[in-house]
Amino acid sequence: MGNLLVIWLVTSISLLIISQIDFFGIEVKSFGTALVVAVVLGILNALLGPILRFFSFPLIILTLGLFSFVINAAIFWLASALVDGFELRGGCLSALIGPVVLGLINSLLMAILR
Repeated sequence: MGNLLVIWLVTSISLLIISQIDFFGIEVKSFGTALVVAVVLGILNALLGPILRFFSFPLIILTLGLFSFVINAAIFWLASALVDGFELRGGCLSALIGPVVLGLINSLLMAILR
């Protein structure tokens, strides 16, 4: 349970860091919004992610895994549509780059915490 809390907080902090770097076109209004977005992203990745990956398995194989970026972008975009205060101003490019940068910053922060 404690590990889940740490991941939740690290993801929220990562979202705030990404929103401060204006290059990516991702806007998070407050820390509370970042906490909500982290929960929504976690739920969408846990529930919707496996379903999308199952049905798009042939595309994932054909593109040698690159279609996974599209699935992650769709989940990231859906989270921005569901949560007020979380906006993707860069359109599709923000949705494609956002999850990659979020994963990199999460990995960096988790490595620092360990």
